Amino acid sequence: MTDTTQQLPTAPLVSTEAYRRRLRWAQGVLLLFHVTGFLGLGFSDDPSFYLQFVPLNLLLTLVLLLAFQPRRTPAFWSFCIVTMMVGFFVEVVGVRTGLLFGRYTYGGALGTKWLDTPLMIGVNWLMLSYSAGILARYLPLPGFLRAVVGAGLLVGLDVCLEPVAVRYDFWSWQYDVIPLLNFKGWFLVSLILQVYFNRVEFIKRNPLVPFVYLLQLLFFFGLGMML
Repeated sequence: MTDTTQQLPTAPLVSTEAYRRRLRWAQGVLLLFHVTGFLGLGFSDDPSFYLQFVPLNLLLTLVLLLAFQPRRTPAFWSFCIVTMMVGFFVEVVGVRTGLLFGRYTYGGALGTKWLDTPLMIGVNWLMLSYSAGILARYLPLPGFLRAVVGAGLLVGLDVCLEPVAVRYDFWSWQYDVIPLLNFKGWFLVSLILQVYFNRVEFIKRNPLVPFVYLLQLLFFFGLGMML
C-alpha cells in the first residue's frame, strides 16, 4: 500500500494564538499530573493514594493526544481500535503462556482486569505506539527503517519503565528478574504495530507527542534513579 499521508491536506498546527494556548494548556495539565505523581510516588509515605490515579492519567494522556490529531478519519479510528486490541490480547497471551515476554503477572495499579490483564494496557499500547510512530516520522527514512526506530523508542521507554512498574505493583516477574525475552518481545510487537502505523493512511503529525514522550521518559527514568 502506498503511503499517501503526506499528500493529504493538513490542519494548521500552530497558526493561531488560540491553538497555541490549547497546546500550552494541555502540556500544563500533563506536567501537573506527572509532577504530582512523581512527588507522590517518590516521596510520600503512602504511594497507594497516588497509584489509584494511574488509570486516569493514562486515559487523560491519550485523550489529550487524540485531541491534537488532525482530521480524525475512520482510518485513524480503525488504527486506534486495532492497536488497542492487539496490545491487549498480546498481553493476555504473554500472561497466560510466558512465551512472548517471560513469566509475569499484573498487580492492581493499572485497574480493572479481564483475562488476568488490565484493560488499560491496551490504552497504553495505543498511546506509546502512536507517539513512537509520530516521532519516527521526523526522520527522513524509508518506511521500514522508521518502523525500526519507532520500535526502538518503545523499547527504550520500557527499559526506564520496568524498575518502576515492578516497584509499584504494575506487574511482577517470576523470581523478581526482568528477562531479556521481555525486551525482545516488546521490540517484535512494537515493530509489527509500527509497520501497521506506517501503512494506515491518516495525517501523522501531532505537536503534543514530543512533549508526552519526553515527559514519560523523564518521569520513569527519574523514579527509577530513586529506587
